[in-house]
Amino acid sequence: MPLLPTDYNPPFWSRSGHLSTIYSGLFRRVVGLHQERERLELPDGDFLDLDWSFADRAASREMRSGEIPSEEMPSRRIATEKEASQGKTSHMVAILLHGLEGNAQRPYIVGSAKIFTEAGIDVCAVNFRGCSGETNRLFRSYHSGATEDLDAVVRHILSEKKYSDIYIKGISLGANMALKYVGEDREISKRIKAVIAVSTPCNLHSSLKELLKPKNFAYALRFRNHLVGKLLLKLPLFPDKITAEDIKSIKNLRDFDEIYTAPAHGFKNALDYYEQCSCRQFLPKVRVPSLIINAGNDSFLGPECYPVKEAEKYKMIHLETPKFGGHVGFVDSRNRYYSEKRAIKFLRELV
Repeated sequence: MPLLPTDYNPPFWSRSGHLSTIYSGLFRRVVGLHQERERLELPDGDFLDLDWSFADRAASREMRSGEIPSEEMPSRRIATEKEASQGKTSHMVAILLHGLEGNAQRPYIVGSAKIFTEAGIDVCAVNFRGCSGETNRLFRSYHSGATEDLDAVVRHILSEKKYSDIYIKGISLGANMALKYVGEDREISKRIKAVIAVSTPCNLHSSLKELLKPKNFAYALRFRNHLVGKLLLKLPLFPDKITAEDIKSIKNLRDFDEIYTAPAHGFKNALDYYEQCSCRQFLPKVRVPSLIINAGNDSFLGPECYPVKEAEKYKMIHLETPKFGGHVGFVDSRNRYYSEKRAIKFLRELV
């Protein structure tokens, strides 16, 4: 598909990539979403916590409050009051995947979940290993290419035979994972209908090099501190696999991947991890319609993170590159972000 045009026209104050990124990550608040937690036991003895939100309850709340669905919402997908009272649930579900050191309560996940449920789509928001407020059981945790965990969630949902349509929306690290998943050599269920990838580091090494530049010092330091903090929790549990000296030597994100991510997850080194797990190499084999939204002023993304050639060559890849938006900072009116509304529009276009 050709590159998609964009009509994103943010408020003037949010046209700065850094300002939109910082505001969206630290100050945005989304209210009115109910989540119910389910623990999914994994084959290797670890677990994932899944936070569910349901469309019938969103519809019921909407009608009690007297709100009218906004024009970008497909009203035919919103449950009726009778359906809500009878406990009728959706036949559609969106799996949401968060970014580095995120969780299912981050504003970009809650905002996405709220818009999906208001559109009649149930939501399964995944907390990656160690991201739900509890340290995971194994020495390994999560990383950009851990599609085996996404596959476990998909299989869990498929086993219930409740949903005929499954959508996957990933943000940042989760976006890379989602695209890698649908481009790998695996059997993809026909019930997976679409992928939406927002602020996608399609080339992990390119993204890392951007994050290590002075312009991103504050972001990179914050990520590094969070990651090291979690690794310190593993130190007394796995003294044979990591030492205090190892952790002290982690000065930046590249060090973290070299000392922990790569050895803990079976990669030769950090570069091998980046090369094996970058989703861009998998895009030619993507078999479901996939929308990538990467802002032109995203300071986390290097040039190799914009798969223009793939979008022009492969019909399943739809690439939209708004001029503004920063990293997961697509500020728009009424606290409904452009990337969240655009996901609903993309799904409507597929019907």
